[in-house]
Amino acid sequence: MKLNLSSQIVLNKVPEAFYRPATAVERSEITRFEKVPTDIYPTIEEGSVSIVNQLEAEIKHKQQEGKYYVMAVGSGSSLTPIFQELIKRHKAGKLSFKNVIIFNAYEYFPLTPENLNRSINQLKDRFLDHIDIDSQNIYTPDGTINQNDVQEYCHLYEQRIKSFGGLDVILLGIGRMGNIATNEPGSSQTTTSRLILIDETSREEMKMSFGSQESVPPCSITMGVSTILSARRIYVTAWGEEKADIIKKTVEGKVTDAVPASFLQTHNNAHVIIDLSAASKLTRIEHPWLVASCKWTDKLVRSALVWLCQITKKPILKLTNKDYNENGLSELLALYGSAYNANIKIFNDLQHTITGWPGGKPNADDTYRPERANPFPKKVIVFSPHPDDDVISMGGTLRRLVQQGHDVHVAYETSGNIAVGDEEVVRFMHFINGFNQLFSNGEDEVIKSKYKEIKHFLQNKKEGDIDSLDVRTIKGLIRRGEARTASTFNQIPLDHVHFLDLPFYESGKIEKYPMGEKDVEIVRKLISTIKPNQIYVAGDLADPHGTHRKCTDAVLAALDLEKEAKADWLKECKVWMYRGAWAEWEIENIEMCVPMSPEELRAKRISILKHQSQMESAPFLGNDERLFWQRSEDRNRATAKLYDDLGLACYEAMEAFVEYKI
Repeated sequence: MKLNLSSQIVLNKVPEAFYRPATAVERSEITRFEKVPTDIYPTIEEGSVSIVNQLEAEIKHKQQEGKYYVMAVGSGSSLTPIFQELIKRHKAGKLSFKNVIIFNAYEYFPLTPENLNRSINQLKDRFLDHIDIDSQNIYTPDGTINQNDVQEYCHLYEQRIKSFGGLDVILLGIGRMGNIATNEPGSSQTTTSRLILIDETSREEMKMSFGSQESVPPCSITMGVSTILSARRIYVTAWGEEKADIIKKTVEGKVTDAVPASFLQTHNNAHVIIDLSAASKLTRIEHPWLVASCKWTDKLVRSALVWLCQITKKPILKLTNKDYNENGLSELLALYGSAYNANIKIFNDLQHTITGWPGGKPNADDTYRPERANPFPKKVIVFSPHPDDDVISMGGTLRRLVQQGHDVHVAYETSGNIAVGDEEVVRFMHFINGFNQLFSNGEDEVIKSKYKEIKHFLQNKKEGDIDSLDVRTIKGLIRRGEARTASTFNQIPLDHVHFLDLPFYESGKIEKYPMGEKDVEIVRKLISTIKPNQIYVAGDLADPHGTHRKCTDAVLAALDLEKEAKADWLKECKVWMYRGAWAEWEIENIEMCVPMSPEELRAKRISILKHQSQMESAPFLGNDERLFWQRSEDRNRATAKLYDDLGLACYEAMEAFVEYKI
């Protein structure tokens, strides 16, 4: 069973020459905008192996010399694949850590002695407890010391590092604001180990380990930028498209304390190791025509022309030969013969992505339409990771499918129960208790006892505590009720609303269990029963909590099993990927774009607002202060504006989709 098929989704196939150049000359050419040596790998696994190969060689070299190998490491999740590869080699008998000294890069502050949510504990769980390192060779800042002693303690920590001859290597991830260790924006190049206030973005990233952002300690004792730069070798890793923007700033931007990772540009042996997703905003990947000759695919031509329109502030059909020549796109003139020919080709390609019939228009020529005319009506399943992603991401399209007569099912993959505030539970419990007193004379002992039990739990609940099963159940019921209300508003019959409650989600914490076979079988049972002609899945894999990716992986794994079983219905099925709360598809990748009128956009907003628990009190809005309905409308309007700016039809808003090839 393939459980990570989403990692194989490649929207724009990047020629190998742009991430694995054959010669030093070619590398120099394509990396001309990059100021830190950056290695790009097609998968996380390959990137991790490349780092571990170097670490293994250096550890063994030090062993032969009878010396310690001194490592500083962070505990972020981006280092987990590297730790796993190191553990794998140790357990295979290929690598010993007896001569390794570990310095933890940072620790939360202040901590109480009984607080187990520590950076060092995360590091032990993910790495140190699985290798043969001597416990006396592990050093970490102490988050329990008195604040008055921190400055002296940090000085001694620096001295301890120097006593071992300094750091041979430091291994770090990178935060979304460019923080390395917990050196937040504003940290200067001269800073050494110190106490620092953790900013809101970093706290948002750290809450995976703490259960809530409020329970993340306000400060951290961290190695300073100067301490990091003192290492003889530096590795910084990043995986996934959510890190693409900060990688571009780090690698191609100017050196600034607003992006502490940019100080890596001043080090003579720093290395950035990333996958293709994290590299997607680097010039050689996003705009390869600026660094070398390209093999021009339709998508790359579309990307280049959209970029050229934005540079020149012209619609596609007004681009001239001069525009192409002055902006490094003369190759396209040679390929197409003239700007006019290239303009018309891409204009028509984009025009053909627009459709008011997302399920296909019956009795119409579908040669240039993104969806087939037949069969009609279609059986449709919309998979929604949480009980509101369907309306946030494709509420207009969902409503259109129903109105055009298709047989639409919505499958909510998880309960979404951890994203409900305690005050919502209190409100509903008050209602149930009041209802019982008014209509049952308060005689129902189950309601009375549960009311007291849950009330007592919530009154004594501390920050970071996991909700009881009863509380999680009520929170799940709240979200079910909201999803049913929204579905009814969109005229979807309630017997077409499915709550899958995939087991991987039910950890009670932000950090979920691994997605597994039980999850896949639940999804497979539904799709094999309905045998849909269309499936919609979440393609916004930049979801910071990873739930969307796991949910999509469950659907793709189920489809893969049906494909292996040679299910006949798959021949008539198309899979469309949507995005919504976290990102939008790049226009060069859009294959179907569904326009909305002002009235349709208003109806979409109403359906989102039916999810009342996810409005102002929603716990997981992320860094974006806009509410989900506001994000959704802004993105849909921005997509419509982009089409308008390119000289195509002008709509109020548009929802975009990319096809997943089964």
